[in-house]
Amino acid sequence: MKNRAVKPKKIRRSGKADYLILSCIFVLTIFGLAMLASASSYVGKVRFGDTYFYLKHQLLSGLSFGIIGFIFGAQFYYRRYEKLAIFLLLASIVLLVLIFTPFGLQAKGASRWLTFGPVTFQPSEILKITFLAYLAAWLSRGSERQKNFLTGFVPFLIISIVITGLLLAQHSTSIVALLMAVAMIVYFVSGAKLTYIASGTLVVIAILSLVIYFTPYRLNRIMSFVRGEADIQASGFQLNQALIAIGSGGLTGVGYGQSTSKISYLPESIGDSIFAVIAEELGFIGVSLMLLVFSVLILKIFLLAHRIRDRFGQLLLIGFGSLIGLQTFMNIAALSGIVPLTGLPLPFISYGGTALAVFMTIGGIIVNISKYS
Repeated sequence: MKNRAVKPKKIRRSGKADYLILSCIFVLTIFGLAMLASASSYVGKVRFGDTYFYLKHQLLSGLSFGIIGFIFGAQFYYRRYEKLAIFLLLASIVLLVLIFTPFGLQAKGASRWLTFGPVTFQPSEILKITFLAYLAAWLSRGSERQKNFLTGFVPFLIISIVITGLLLAQHSTSIVALLMAVAMIVYFVSGAKLTYIASGTLVVIAILSLVIYFTPYRLNRIMSFVRGEADIQASGFQLNQALIAIGSGGLTGVGYGQSTSKISYLPESIGDSIFAVIAEELGFIGVSLMLLVFSVLILKIFLLAHRIRDRFGQLLLIGFGSLIGLQTFMNIAALSGIVPLTGLPLPFISYGGTALAVFMTIGGIIVNISKYS
């Protein structure tokens, strides 16, 4: 008598979202808008004659789409992404390729944006959802992809190299490091052999090392980190000013809106350097509270991943939690002089409409998964 295939158990919806996760996302988003209002007030006034120019733009291009993405993510059954994952990833790759067409927009020496009429966005940010959804779907369909070299490791390596190549061509080195690190974590948690993890990591490091060595601006950034204070008037200027701003905050900060570094000294005060403004204005106590909210959010995501019975949902949560945790660490560590400057924004807080919309959408998906845990 032939054994019949056992159908997977249907996951029932509890109907209750994880309100602690929901609260953390809400607090970080509102806090980010408040700090952006402060950090961007001077530069907005000088460049556009409007103190709240950047805040308005963040509300229009980031928060509005973020709310739509969050609501959709919270209501759309997450298991459907498993079947759509490959199509979503292919669509993201097409968007990355379109950057090299007339639809692409170059700014600050990088080609990372697409523009369609009044809409401008970064496809690499969207890739944070689609790539992780694809990995979770692909790895949850069979253990041979974690153990077999030809049907598992090789396809994983090929898709990773394709994405790495497209991102490096757009001067998005930091996003490559972030996404590949998260991909290795997901691959490891899925049960992959340690030799595959080590081999994949070495391949990515080798590619990044070669690219950095043969591109002067990337190499200069690394060397400025190595030289430290010896280069404070050139490529080390941003780090030096960030450290001064962080140190000026002390225990309680100089007060909300009272930062002096954001006026003329600190580069990218509304982008990847906004943490320095937060530290200066709110001090050690304010930064600690912000990090506490981040920590609670990330911990709750991992606890939810441990509790959920669905493999796809588990890997998706591991990916999202690792993404938020690693990007937060890389941003703060770079401004603290622990790692080279990355240019990565602080999740939910830094200026950038696409980044905010993507992280809010990720938050919605996490909330949806929590309903079925």
